[in-house]
Amino acid sequence: MRSTQFQYHQALVRPVWLILGLSVAAASLLSTLAQAQVPARDQAENRDGFYWLNEQNKASLLMLTEEGIITRELAANIAGSLTQVIADGDKPGAARSRDYLVVEADMIDIGGPEVSRLHSGRSRQDLGQTSTRLFLRDAFLESYAQFIDARVALLAMAEQHPHAILPFYTHGVQAQPTSLGHYLGGYLQAMTRSSDRYQQAWARLNLSPLGGAAGGTSSFPVDRARLAELLGFDDVLVNSFDAGQIANQDNGVELATVAASAALTVSMFAADLTVQYADPHPWFQLTEGAQTGISSIMPQKRNPIGLERLHLTTSTVTGAAVTYLIQSNNVMSGMGDYKGDQPLQVVRQLGSMYADFSNMLEALVFDPERALAEVNNDYSMTTELADILQRDSEVPFRVGHHFASDIVSYGRERNLKPAEIPYEVAQMLFTESWKAYGRAEERLPLTEPQFRLALTGENMIDSARPVGGPQKEEVLRMLAAEKARIQADLEWLAATSRKLNDATQMRAAGVAALLGYR
Repeated sequence: MRSTQFQYHQALVRPVWLILGLSVAAASLLSTLAQAQVPARDQAENRDGFYWLNEQNKASLLMLTEEGIITRELAANIAGSLTQVIADGDKPGAARSRDYLVVEADMIDIGGPEVSRLHSGRSRQDLGQTSTRLFLRDAFLESYAQFIDARVALLAMAEQHPHAILPFYTHGVQAQPTSLGHYLGGYLQAMTRSSDRYQQAWARLNLSPLGGAAGGTSSFPVDRARLAELLGFDDVLVNSFDAGQIANQDNGVELATVAASAALTVSMFAADLTVQYADPHPWFQLTEGAQTGISSIMPQKRNPIGLERLHLTTSTVTGAAVTYLIQSNNVMSGMGDYKGDQPLQVVRQLGSMYADFSNMLEALVFDPERALAEVNNDYSMTTELADILQRDSEVPFRVGHHFASDIVSYGRERNLKPAEIPYEVAQMLFTESWKAYGRAEERLPLTEPQFRLALTGENMIDSARPVGGPQKEEVLRMLAAEKARIQADLEWLAATSRKLNDATQMRAAGVAALLGYR
């Protein structure tokens, strides 16, 4: 799965449906989602600690010059030294240190000791915490794009058979019939909640610690807001002690737990598929290929390794998140325990999870006839039978429920499907249900065609009325809402990426202007 966000070496990414390789029908259906296109960004392999340290150096250089903390002549010298250090680090096999003192020593070798004034009002503490957030930003946006890809794939499946009937389960037992659009739409809605949490977490992630020094700022008139702007942050993480010594912990915890919450949703869907996959004829099945495997001894087996892989990646995300909670617990401020890259690993693993999810969905085939047969083989429609008796014939709920339960017991004891229950038996059981309440002459107020219709999944779904139910018009409305939300999230991703790109260009242009002053 190629991510929507990071299509490198292109001015704009291709539409999501094209990247996903969906069918022509699904591509046509989802083509409106391609309108928000995301600007390409620099190659991830070059955005290492050395890269982000020097991007902070660029931002600091421009701010110090604008504030008059250093002269323009000195700024030009620093710009030359910095540019040479970056060029040297970009050479094949060159060392790319993320330690400011190492980079500073290289700059001094080029421009003399005066270039060390670049570090005015800064510390390796705020540089480090800013780097952490810059790394997390990159990983977050890449994972968020993979998250959108997975939602698009899930929506495509829902739109292909929105009204196909399948069972859902409570307590591991078939409960009621629903439609594919309703079932998958439930997971889409849960993923929309994940999107809300992601964007809320982004708002707290994209705040700048830079300029807070070691925690107490400095006597230099550092413009922290300008530093934030130059690095594409939305604002400053105001309290400098918090910025350097506290916020990185709760920010890491938030990202890790939000990721774990999202992984639990995906793992639930994977578990649903795994349970029904044990059936000799599952209604969700992976096409043979990269998502399946064969047995070395049993020729009939087609193992769902794509599902197994997805189980593993969801567990990896939740396990890594819990690890960070333990790692960060009961540690005094300023220590290094909670300043590692565990949250970054969680966010990157989250992206891998969504990539695995998308790949699995692309290979997943739904069999409407098999799913309907599973519904018709059981008695999950008897809830509607009791409701019809109450709603249309004024039969008390408990009487109708008792009658429907007796229908189930009679059929299962004789290995009958609902459609095979004799009508005269239904009449007899209805009369027996009333006897418990002292009325022995009551007759079933349904004709045989009405009784047969009441025990169909199609009727139960078509009869649904409340908002959010599986009835056709509600399913289409809810899927349209999910499609609109995906479109909005693509636009958010595009706007966020443009802002970061603009900041990158602003830094580059500022340094270029200083170089021209020499």
